[in-house]
Amino acid sequence: MDILERLRNGLRRTTDHLAGRLGTLAAEPRRSGGMEAAIQSIDTLDTLEEILLEADLGVSATSRLIDAVRDRADSTDRLAVVKAELLRLLDVMPTHSASGTHPWVVLIVGVNGTGKTTTVARLARLATQAGKRPLICAADTFRAAAAEQLEVWARRVDADLVRARPGSDPAAVVFDAISSGKARQCDVVLVDTAGRLHTRTNLMEELDKIRRVAGRAIEGAPHETLLVLDATVGQNGLAQARKFLEYSGVTGVVLTKLDGTAKGGIAVAITAELGVPIRYVGVGERLDDLLPFSATDYVEALFKSS
Repeated sequence: MDILERLRNGLRRTTDHLAGRLGTLAAEPRRSGGMEAAIQSIDTLDTLEEILLEADLGVSATSRLIDAVRDRADSTDRLAVVKAELLRLLDVMPTHSASGTHPWVVLIVGVNGTGKTTTVARLARLATQAGKRPLICAADTFRAAAAEQLEVWARRVDADLVRARPGSDPAAVVFDAISSGKARQCDVVLVDTAGRLHTRTNLMEELDKIRRVAGRAIEGAPHETLLVLDATVGQNGLAQARKFLEYSGVTGVVLTKLDGTAKGGIAVAITAELGVPIRYVGVGERLDDLLPFSATDYVEALFKSS
């Protein structure tokens, strides 16, 4: 199964809702003056707006989509207009390049229960599949089973692991892991941080300390900070993202559990409102169910049933 088909499967609940509603919307005007007449009417635009909001595209993105439809009053294919605007909204490029830096340090952050630890393992798997040597840093020194869980994952994905005693200073563990990564000539260091509520200022400030210490271990680190968000929480994820963006310099988002929600449009809301790119999406429970994000594939999958 190729990546596009796997993404379609992961987005099926969202697609069934969104494309199904749009399909119903498109069916009516064919009996009463055509698609163009219906979409140009205020009632239909209101209905389209409601459908997009239900899919969690967010107010900002939905407003831009509706405006695009209004502006293209001469278009006979309104769905094509919506798709083109979605691609523009999702066209947020990463601001980094991994070339020439060894090891490349990636900080993984997020609240509890989003799937951070599993994401770290999956990223390590992607690295090994690309012929790179990953090292996993178990910087969650508060949760008793966190390091043990990562040790199991590290063996499964053939990655090195650096861990410390429970209660150790997370920033010190990160420093040691980066130093070890340099000594072992690893290509990437994946740092699994403790889950923390975005409303707890002291815990968020700890992330800032980890970032400062990482920069002392190797210039420019962390080179990438990925925020892991649970797609099933919808718009609540935006509040989390804003705080993590403030304290930890998030450069990209990993959207997990996309297959478990009918509100997969949250990917659009994140890029439109925060200007942060989606880097990966989780579309299942298997180790290989983390996919690099493609805006083109996402939009294509979103409207497959239509």
